[in-house]
Amino acid sequence: MSNISLIIEERPRDIGNFLVGRLLPFSSKRMVGPFIFIDHMGPVNLNEYHNIDIPPHPHIGLSTLTYLFEGNIMHRDGLGTAIEIEPGQVNWMTAGKGIAHSERTPERLRHSDKQMHGLQIWVALPKELEQMEPAFFHAGEDELPAWETDGVQYKLIAGSIMGRQSPVPVYSPLYFLELKSTVKQTIRIGNELYGEAGLYILEGSIETDGVSYAPKELLVAKNSSLCEFTMAENTTIYFFGGDAFPEERFIYWNFVATSRELIEQAKQNWREQNFAPVPGETEFIPLPPEAQGVKFK
Repeated sequence: MSNISLIIEERPRDIGNFLVGRLLPFSSKRMVGPFIFIDHMGPVNLNEYHNIDIPPHPHIGLSTLTYLFEGNIMHRDGLGTAIEIEPGQVNWMTAGKGIAHSERTPERLRHSDKQMHGLQIWVALPKELEQMEPAFFHAGEDELPAWETDGVQYKLIAGSIMGRQSPVPVYSPLYFLELKSTVKQTIRIGNELYGEAGLYILEGSIETDGVSYAPKELLVAKNSSLCEFTMAENTTIYFFGGDAFPEERFIYWNFVATSRELIEQAKQNWREQNFAPVPGETEFIPLPPEAQGVKFK
Protein backbone atom coordinates (compact mmCIF):
# COMPACT_ATOMS: atom_id res chain seq x y z
CA MET A 1 0.00 0.00 0.00
CA SER A 2 1.35 3.42 -0.95
CA ASN A 3 2.48 5.82 1.79
CA ILE A 4 1.61 8.83 -0.39
CA SER A 5 -1.62 10.45 0.80
CA LEU A 6 -1.62 13.36 -1.62
CA ILE A 7 0.19 14.52 -4.77
CA ILE A 8 0.17 18.27 -5.33
CA GLU A 9 1.36 19.72 -8.63
CA GLU A 10 2.50 23.32 -8.95
CA ARG A 11 -0.26 25.68 -10.03
CA PRO A 12 0.93 28.85 -11.78
CA ARG A 13 0.22 32.13 -10.00
CA ASP A 14 1.02 35.62 -11.28
CA ILE A 15 2.45 38.04 -8.69
CA GLY A 16 2.79 41.29 -10.56
CA ASN A 17 5.24 40.71 -13.41
CA PHE A 18 6.54 37.43 -12.02
CA LEU A 19 5.09 33.95 -12.48
CA VAL A 20 5.45 31.51 -9.60
CA GLY A 21 4.34 27.95 -8.92
CA ARG A 22 2.04 27.63 -5.92
CA LEU A 23 2.40 24.43 -3.87
CA LEU A 24 0.70 25.24 -0.57
CA PRO A 25 -2.00 25.88 0.47
CA PHE A 26 -3.97 23.31 -1.52
CA SER A 27 -7.73 22.84 -1.49
CA SER A 28 -7.55 19.54 0.38
CA LYS A 29 -4.35 20.23 2.33
CA ARG A 30 -3.95 23.63 3.96
CA MET A 31 -0.76 22.91 5.91
CA VAL A 32 2.01 20.35 6.31
CA GLY A 33 3.10 20.59 9.93
CA PRO A 34 3.51 24.35 10.54
CA PHE A 35 4.23 25.04 6.82
CA ILE A 36 1.28 26.96 5.39
CA PHE A 37 2.50 28.47 2.12
CA ILE A 38 5.13 27.48 -0.46
CA ASP A 39 5.83 29.23 -3.77
CA HIS A 40 8.42 28.06 -6.29
CA MET A 41 9.85 31.13 -8.08
CA GLY A 42 11.31 30.58 -11.55
CA PRO A 43 13.67 29.58 -12.93
CA VAL A 44 13.44 32.66 -15.11
CA ASN A 45 15.90 34.84 -17.00
CA LEU A 46 15.45 38.56 -16.38
CA ASN A 47 16.88 41.20 -18.70
CA GLU A 48 17.96 44.76 -17.94
CA TYR A 49 14.33 45.95 -18.15
CA HIS A 50 12.85 43.19 -16.00
CA ASN A 51 13.46 43.27 -12.25
CA ILE A 52 11.91 41.96 -9.07
CA ASP A 53 9.98 44.85 -7.54
CA ILE A 54 7.61 43.94 -4.72
CA PRO A 55 6.85 47.13 -2.74
CA PRO A 56 6.23 47.08 1.02
CA HIS A 57 3.47 44.70 2.04
CA PRO A 58 2.45 43.40 5.49
CA HIS A 59 2.49 40.06 7.31
CA ILE A 60 1.22 38.83 10.66
CA GLY A 61 1.29 35.48 12.48
CA LEU A 62 4.07 33.77 10.54
CA SER A 63 7.75 33.55 9.67
CA THR A 64 8.81 33.92 6.04
CA LEU A 65 11.67 31.78 4.74
CA THR A 66 13.39 32.84 1.52
CA TYR A 67 15.85 30.39 -0.04
CA LEU A 68 17.38 31.08 -3.47
CA PHE A 69 18.98 28.69 -5.95
CA GLU A 70 19.88 31.50 -8.35
CA GLY A 71 19.67 35.28 -8.25
CA ASN A 72 19.72 38.00 -5.61
CA ILE A 73 17.02 39.90 -3.72
CA MET A 74 17.37 43.01 -1.58
CA HIS A 75 15.20 42.69 1.52
CA ARG A 76 14.12 45.75 3.49
CA ASP A 77 11.68 45.77 6.41
CA GLY A 78 10.10 47.91 9.09
CA LEU A 79 12.78 46.94 11.61
CA GLY A 80 15.32 48.81 9.50
CA THR A 81 16.83 45.64 8.03
CA ALA A 82 18.44 46.08 4.61
CA ILE A 83 20.22 42.95 3.42
CA GLU A 84 20.85 41.22 0.11
CA ILE A 85 20.14 37.51 0.04
CA GLU A 86 22.27 35.37 -2.26
CA PRO A 87 21.91 31.74 -3.40
CA GLY A 88 22.30 29.23 -0.58
CA GLN A 89 21.57 31.76 2.16
CA VAL A 90 18.46 32.02 4.34
CA ASN A 91 16.31 35.04 5.14
CA TRP A 92 13.98 34.32 8.05
CA MET A 93 11.60 37.15 8.92
CA THR A 94 9.19 36.64 11.80
CA ALA A 95 6.16 38.88 11.45
CA GLY A 96 4.53 38.21 14.81
CA LYS A 97 2.07 41.01 15.52
CA GLY A 98 2.98 42.73 12.27
CA ILE A 99 5.79 43.76 9.94
CA ALA A 100 6.06 45.21 6.43
CA HIS A 101 8.85 44.44 3.98
CA SER A 102 9.88 44.93 0.37
CA GLU A 103 11.75 42.63 -2.03
CA ARG A 104 13.59 44.09 -5.01
CA THR A 105 16.42 43.38 -7.40
CA PRO A 106 19.58 44.96 -5.92
CA GLU A 107 20.51 48.26 -7.51
CA ARG A 108 23.82 46.92 -8.86
CA LEU A 109 21.97 44.27 -10.90
CA ARG A 110 19.00 46.25 -12.18
CA HIS A 111 20.53 47.13 -15.55
CA SER A 112 21.98 43.74 -16.47
CA ASP A 113 20.81 40.25 -17.39
CA LYS A 114 20.19 37.98 -14.40
CA GLN A 115 18.43 34.82 -13.24
CA MET A 116 15.90 34.19 -10.47
CA HIS A 117 15.05 30.84 -8.95
CA GLY A 118 14.10 29.97 -5.40
CA LEU A 119 11.49 29.15 -2.79
CA GLN A 120 9.29 31.48 -0.76
CA ILE A 121 7.83 29.79 2.30
CA TRP A 122 5.54 30.77 5.18
CA VAL A 123 5.73 28.97 8.51
CA ALA A 124 2.84 29.67 10.87
CA LEU A 125 3.67 30.68 14.43
CA PRO A 126 2.23 28.78 17.41
CA LYS A 127 -0.81 30.49 18.90
CA GLU A 128 1.03 31.71 21.99
CA LEU A 129 3.62 33.50 19.81
CA GLU A 130 1.53 34.81 16.92
CA GLN A 131 1.51 38.29 18.51
CA MET A 132 5.23 38.33 19.37
CA GLU A 133 7.49 41.23 18.44
CA PRO A 134 8.72 41.01 14.84
CA ALA A 135 12.29 39.83 14.23
CA PHE A 136 14.70 39.14 11.38
CA PHE A 137 17.52 36.61 10.97
CA HIS A 138 19.95 35.99 8.10
CA ALA A 139 22.10 32.87 7.78
CA GLY A 140 25.01 32.52 5.39
CA GLU A 141 25.39 29.31 3.39
CA ASP A 142 28.42 28.25 5.43
CA GLU A 143 26.39 28.49 8.66
CA LEU A 144 23.91 25.80 7.62
CA PRO A 145 24.66 22.21 8.70
CA ALA A 146 25.77 20.19 5.66
CA TRP A 147 26.99 16.59 5.50
CA GLU A 148 27.19 13.53 3.26
CA THR A 149 25.95 10.03 4.03
CA ASP A 150 26.15 7.08 1.61
CA GLY A 151 26.71 9.38 -1.35
CA VAL A 152 23.78 11.69 -0.54
CA GLN A 153 24.46 15.33 0.29
CA TYR A 154 22.29 16.82 3.03
CA LYS A 155 21.78 20.43 4.02
CA LEU A 156 19.56 21.50 6.93
CA ILE A 157 18.08 24.86 6.03
CA ALA A 158 15.81 25.28 9.05
CA GLY A 159 14.78 23.33 12.14
CA SER A 160 16.15 20.14 13.66
CA ILE A 161 16.53 16.63 12.28
CA MET A 162 19.01 13.74 12.15
CA GLY A 163 20.86 15.06 15.21
CA ARG A 164 21.55 18.43 13.56
CA GLN A 165 20.11 21.88 14.17
CA SER A 166 20.02 24.88 11.86
CA PRO A 167 20.90 28.28 13.35
CA VAL A 168 17.61 29.68 12.02
CA PRO A 169 15.50 30.52 15.12
CA VAL A 170 12.30 28.53 14.56
CA TYR A 171 9.42 28.60 17.05
CA SER A 172 7.99 25.08 16.84
CA PRO A 173 9.39 21.59 16.04
CA LEU A 174 10.01 21.51 12.26
CA TYR A 175 12.52 20.69 9.53
CA PHE A 176 13.37 21.91 6.06
CA LEU A 177 16.01 19.58 4.62
CA GLU A 178 17.72 19.41 1.23
CA LEU A 179 18.88 16.09 -0.27
CA LYS A 180 21.04 15.84 -3.40
CA SER A 181 22.28 12.70 -5.11
CA THR A 182 24.30 12.32 -8.31
CA VAL A 183 23.70 8.56 -8.45
CA LYS A 184 20.62 6.37 -8.10
CA GLN A 185 20.11 5.82 -4.40
CA THR A 186 17.53 4.29 -2.05
CA ILE A 187 16.69 6.56 0.88
CA ARG A 188 15.29 5.31 4.16
CA ILE A 189 14.61 8.40 6.23
CA GLY A 190 11.31 7.61 7.94
CA ASN A 191 12.83 6.95 11.36
CA GLU A 192 14.27 10.51 11.34
CA LEU A 193 11.07 12.36 10.42
CA TYR A 194 8.43 13.54 12.87
CA GLY A 195 5.01 15.11 12.66
CA GLU A 196 3.66 15.62 9.15
CA ALA A 197 6.05 15.33 6.22
CA GLY A 198 6.06 16.69 2.69
CA LEU A 199 8.56 16.04 -0.10
CA TYR A 200 9.14 18.47 -2.97
CA ILE A 201 11.04 17.41 -6.10
CA LEU A 202 13.09 20.25 -7.54
CA GLU A 203 14.97 18.29 -10.21
CA GLY A 204 15.36 14.66 -11.20
CA SER A 205 12.80 12.14 -9.98
CA ILE A 206 11.99 9.68 -7.22
CA GLU A 207 10.28 6.31 -7.23
CA THR A 208 8.24 4.74 -4.47
CA ASP A 209 5.92 1.71 -4.55
CA GLY A 210 6.67 1.31 -8.26
CA VAL A 211 5.48 4.82 -9.16
CA SER A 212 7.80 7.56 -10.44
CA TYR A 213 7.32 11.23 -9.52
CA ALA A 214 8.72 14.20 -11.43
CA PRO A 215 9.84 17.78 -10.69
CA LYS A 216 7.26 20.33 -9.55
CA GLU A 217 5.35 17.69 -7.60
CA LEU A 218 4.86 17.80 -3.85
CA LEU A 219 4.12 14.53 -2.07
CA VAL A 220 2.52 14.38 1.37
CA ALA A 221 3.14 11.24 3.42
CA LYS A 222 0.36 9.34 5.16
CA ASN A 223 2.85 8.23 7.79
CA SER A 224 6.19 10.04 7.89
CA SER A 225 7.84 7.15 9.74
CA LEU A 226 7.37 4.91 6.68
CA CYS A 227 9.16 7.18 4.18
CA GLU A 228 11.33 5.09 1.85
CA PHE A 229 12.00 5.85 -1.83
CA THR A 230 14.62 5.74 -4.57
CA MET A 231 16.22 8.93 -5.88
CA ALA A 232 17.23 8.88 -9.55
CA GLU A 233 20.65 10.19 -10.51
CA ASN A 234 21.06 13.99 -10.40
CA THR A 235 18.04 14.50 -8.17
CA THR A 236 17.40 17.29 -5.67
CA ILE A 237 14.50 17.10 -3.21
CA TYR A 238 13.34 18.93 -0.12
CA PHE A 239 11.74 17.41 2.95
CA PHE A 240 9.69 19.77 5.07
CA GLY A 241 7.28 19.32 7.93
CA GLY A 242 7.04 18.95 11.66
CA ASP A 243 4.49 18.98 14.43
CA ALA A 244 1.04 20.21 13.41
CA PHE A 245 -0.78 22.79 15.51
CA PRO A 246 -4.00 21.89 17.35
CA GLU A 247 -5.78 25.03 16.06
CA GLU A 248 -6.78 25.85 12.51
CA ARG A 249 -5.33 28.86 10.73
CA PHE A 250 -7.09 31.54 8.72
CA ILE A 251 -5.41 33.21 5.75
CA TYR A 252 -6.30 36.48 4.13
CA TRP A 253 -3.79 37.87 1.62
CA ASN A 254 -0.47 37.98 3.57
CA PHE A 255 -2.05 37.52 6.99
CA VAL A 256 -2.13 34.27 8.98
CA ALA A 257 -3.91 33.98 12.32
CA THR A 258 -5.81 31.69 14.65
CA SER A 259 -8.81 34.07 14.66
CA ARG A 260 -10.69 36.18 12.16
CA GLU A 261 -10.50 39.06 14.64
CA LEU A 262 -6.71 39.24 14.29
CA ILE A 263 -7.07 39.20 10.51
CA GLU A 264 -9.61 42.04 10.59
CA GLN A 265 -7.37 44.10 12.87
CA ALA A 266 -4.40 43.57 10.56
CA LYS A 267 -6.49 44.67 7.56
CA GLN A 268 -7.50 47.85 9.38
CA ASN A 269 -3.92 48.53 10.47
CA TRP A 270 -2.66 48.22 6.89
CA ARG A 271 -5.45 50.41 5.48
CA GLU A 272 -4.49 53.07 8.02
CA GLN A 273 -0.74 52.47 7.48
CA ASN A 274 -0.15 51.69 11.15
CA PHE A 275 2.66 49.25 10.39
CA ALA A 276 6.20 50.54 10.93
CA PRO A 277 7.34 52.04 7.61
CA VAL A 278 10.14 50.47 5.59
CA PRO A 279 13.08 52.92 5.46
CA GLY A 280 13.95 54.00 1.94
CA GLU A 281 10.55 53.01 0.52
CA THR A 282 7.74 55.34 -0.55
CA GLU A 283 5.41 52.83 -2.27
CA PHE A 284 3.20 50.17 -0.72
CA ILE A 285 0.83 47.47 -1.94
CA PRO A 286 -2.74 48.36 -0.97
CA LEU A 287 -5.06 45.89 0.69
CA PRO A 288 -6.67 43.88 -2.11
CA PRO A 289 -10.41 43.97 -2.74
CA GLU A 290 -12.20 41.43 -0.57
CA ALA A 291 -12.88 39.09 -3.48
CA GLN A 292 -9.18 38.91 -4.34
CA GLY A 293 -7.94 38.11 -0.86
CA VAL A 294 -6.93 34.54 -0.16
CA LYS A 295 -9.44 33.58 2.50
CA PHE A 296 -9.99 30.11 3.83
CA LYS A 297 -12.63 29.10 6.33
